[in-house]
This record gives sequence, structure tokens and C-alpha cells, in this order.
Amino acid sequence: MSSGFSIIENVLLPEECGEICNSLLRGADEKRAGMRSLMHHPVVIEVANDDRLSRIAQEFIGKGAIPFRATLFQKTGRANWLVPWHQDTALPLEKKFHSNEWGPWSIKEGILYAHAPAWALERVIALRIHLDPSTAENGPLRVIPATHESGVLNDYEVIQYAREHGHVNCLVGIGGVIAMRPLLIHASSKINVDLPRRVLHIEYADSLDLTDQIQLALA
Repeated sequence: MSSGFSIIENVLLPEECGEICNSLLRGADEKRAGMRSLMHHPVVIEVANDDRLSRIAQEFIGKGAIPFRATLFQKTGRANWLVPWHQDTALPLEKKFHSNEWGPWSIKEGILYAHAPAWALERVIALRIHLDPSTAENGPLRVIPATHESGVLNDYEVIQYAREHGHVNCLVGIGGVIAMRPLLIHASSKINVDLPRRVLHIEYADSLDLTDQIQLALA
């Protein structure tokens, strides 16, 4: 995957996507932009370990691929937001340790996070499961191909890349999956139509034990 991302259509059936939405969003505030820390939700656990998803993750990080973090992103007419160009560099961890490679540290919903070095992020693949069609009008993911090969960049470097390189809009049908590397520079715009764009974002690592001293947490 030299581009840092791949689109795989028709991984889940439309009715499966509907069931996932109903389970996760039943009674939820329509203005809410998403939900974090879903890796303990029974439906998410089932989806994350589905053979269809596991096989995709294994293609990129090997047979040991294990899901460790899940997030629901929800854009609607009432929860409309944009995401500027960035890389995904924070990982959930079991405990704090001292290393010049890791940090800054933070706590989100009771889970410890630290920004990680490139060698750790290269062991991760994210699968974005589209629970609705992602069109040019409802704030699709935008990526700058091959930027994952540049390592961890600071904010200024990310902005410069975005100014100097072209991007791709990732248009995906319902049930389709985008596999992407965390260091791929990406963004998304606001939606222009009153059609939802809900994505279940699940991250897999080749092992929860990054080293003898560094363990990923489930989030």
C-alpha cells in the first residue's frame, strides 16, 4: 500500500450497517459528533473481530492483527464539523513510562494516551467502516497519498505538505472500508447536504505489546 490507503467496497451488507447504527446510536444526542472508547461495546467487538475485517487488517500488518481502539464519527446536519489536515499520532497505553520518543501525554475518558514515534505507528492500520455512503457532498475523508512515508511531522510541516501536494477525496459506498495508515495526512470538510456520514473507525496493531515495557490499552 504505497499510497498509504486502500478502498475496499462492499465489505459489510447495508442491513448490517443499519444494525450497527441502531445499536450504537439508540437514544444518542443527534448533535453529538461521535463516540469514543467503543472497544468494549459488544457490537463493536463482534464487528472488529469479524473475519472480513480481520483479513483486511492482516493484509497490512500480518496474522497477529488485533483490534485495540474504536471510534464512531457522525456527521449530520445537526452535527456538522470539519477536520483540518493532520496525522493520527496518539495511542492508548496501559501505563505511563519515561521516554523521549513518546509524548505529550493526556487522559481521555479515563484512558492514558501519548503521541507515539513512527516505529510504533507503522505497526497500526485503521479500518474505516462506512455505515452510510461517503459522497462528495457529505464531508468525505480527504487524503494526501504516500505522506505516511514521511514519518511524524509537526503542525507546520503538515500544513506545508497540504499546500504543496494534491489530495484525493475518498468516496465509498455503504459497507465499504478505507484501510489507512495513521501517519497518512488526512482531513475532512463539512457536509453540504442533510445526509449523514457515519463511520466506525477501528484500529488494529500487530500486537498489543509494542515492547516488553509498552502495552497498548483497549479504547
